[in-house]
Amino acid sequence: MPGSVDSPHTLIASDRVEGTDVYGPSGEKLGSIDHLMIDKMTGQVRSAVLEFGGFLGIGEDRYPLPWSLLVYDTEKEGYVVPLDKARLEGAPKYPNGERPEWDREYDRSIGSYYGVPLV
Repeated sequence: MPGSVDSPHTLIASDRVEGTDVYGPSGEKLGSIDHLMIDKMTGQVRSAVLEFGGFLGIGEDRYPLPWSLLVYDTEKEGYVVPLDKARLEGAPKYPNGERPEWDREYDRSIGSYYGVPLV
């Protein structure tokens, strides 16, 4: 069953999330998770940063996705998001090798783009 976990384990190490494939609702692979952004004060995962675009790993940009958008699908062994490539192409992004100034305003811009309130 998509989204269910068949394991008694409810936690996962961040290095096991990194590299996990991400799919759109129609099943097309959008990319994979590059890294997670964790709130220093609460310890909660705020965003998963998606590698998307480019060709054969060259020119891929990084797209922060609110963690609440990702649903794990055990059949795909990856995450499914309610987004397609066209929606991602206009999303907040940054080039591989760079990091934005990840302040509250940047976090709000991500949430605003995807219609997810800032927690």
